[in-house]
Amino acid sequence: MPMKRRTFLTTTAAAGAAFAAFSLPLRAGSHAGGTIAIITPSHDNPFFKAEADGAQAKAEELGYKTIVLVHDDDPNKQSEQFDTVIAQGVIAIILDNAGADASVAAVQRAKDAGIPSFLIDREITATGVAVSQIVSNNYQGAQLGAEEFVIQMGESGPYAELLGKESDTNAGIRSQGYHDVIDQFADMKMVAQQTANWSQTEAFTVMESMLQANPDIKGVICGNDTMAMGAYAALEAAGRGDVIVAGFDGSNDVRDSILGGGIKATVLQPAYEQAQIAVEQAHKYLETGSTGLDEKQLMDCVLITEENAGQLDNFQLS
Repeated sequence: MPMKRRTFLTTTAAAGAAFAAFSLPLRAGSHAGGTIAIITPSHDNPFFKAEADGAQAKAEELGYKTIVLVHDDDPNKQSEQFDTVIAQGVIAIILDNAGADASVAAVQRAKDAGIPSFLIDREITATGVAVSQIVSNNYQGAQLGAEEFVIQMGESGPYAELLGKESDTNAGIRSQGYHDVIDQFADMKMVAQQTANWSQTEAFTVMESMLQANPDIKGVICGNDTMAMGAYAALEAAGRGDVIVAGFDGSNDVRDSILGGGIKATVLQPAYEQAQIAVEQAHKYLETGSTGLDEKQLMDCVLITEENAGQLDNFQLS
């Protein structure tokens, strides 16, 4: 039977019971004009820049000062940045972390210093340390992307997978979501699978090697858009622009490639909106001592193809 896209019903950021496990002696209105630290991976990746821009814009709109820092996915650098902003007396931290395990201690130090943290995009492996962990529903999004990939592949053929950074929980969740769909089709054959660490440059090199070893490859599914761009560039350079490539994030670069007939699909995770929601929750928490929501919150993803790519800009659909 031909593959049909499904509709997923999942938990959203609006759902959840009141969150009261993390409380500090706050006075309503006492933090007006304070400074919020925004710490993300490198802004060389437009996804992370969109996060930082969204958080900064919302914080300044609400009357806060901001410090914007980049940890480059280095847990040691991130740890030093936490020590710095704690010493500077920031009143809250918005964080896209540098490792699910490696970040717990830094977030705990901030909590011990009376500074609440609000996580976006990536979870940590502990609960009750951060106030909020707001992440895209990576499993749901990966299934959407995999369904479209199967359709584009005609439900058959050899394909490769580019994995994200192994220390990032999202990499494993997305791969699992992909395979829970693709592996149902006996004629879909994965002939290569390798990490490219979320990197466009590394994805280009990895794709070159994969193509040399598997010249008949028909498709490539990637853990993020940056790797999808690198993979597609390598395929084009080898005269194989016909290979079906799918990504994940919803970047403007991949949007443009889709509209130009290159990459076939991506999955939008709303980076800008997610960061703004985190700041809104920080504001509410600082004012009242509670966000009114569960610590862990999921935001659904949206499939992007040529049908709706023209509505996409800066990780938002118009």
